[in-house]
Amino acid sequence: QVQLVESGGGLVQPGGSLRLSCAASGRIFSASAMGWYRQAPGKQRTLVARIISGVSTNYGDSVKGRFTISTDNTKNTVYLQMNSLKPEDTAVYYCNFRIDGLSYWGQGTQVTVSS
Repeated sequence: QVQLVESGGGLVQPGGSLRLSCAASGRIFSASAMGWYRQAPGKQRTLVARIISGVSTNYGDSVKGRFTISTDNTKNTVYLQMNSLKPEDTAVYYCNFRIDGLSYWGQGTQVTVSS
């Protein structure tokens, strides 16, 4: 079993910053990918950022240069630092781990960017 618990969402003004955290427990040592996705109302869930095999990173085009994904393997935690936030970044953000061909999701954390 793998459990993912996200935290760090909230309300922030445009131009502000937030850091999301995703703490993983269970059999996560063989995770081939860890990342963040987001889903705005009425839209599909899309990739925000991910780390593959602990080495390479991918970012969605709309967040490149503003968001940074990182991990702390000692804490089994993946982070998403979000800077220069825009209203269009408003969404529910989901943590995702891919382990042994299976995909695990957190419960989601709301990020709202508004003045």
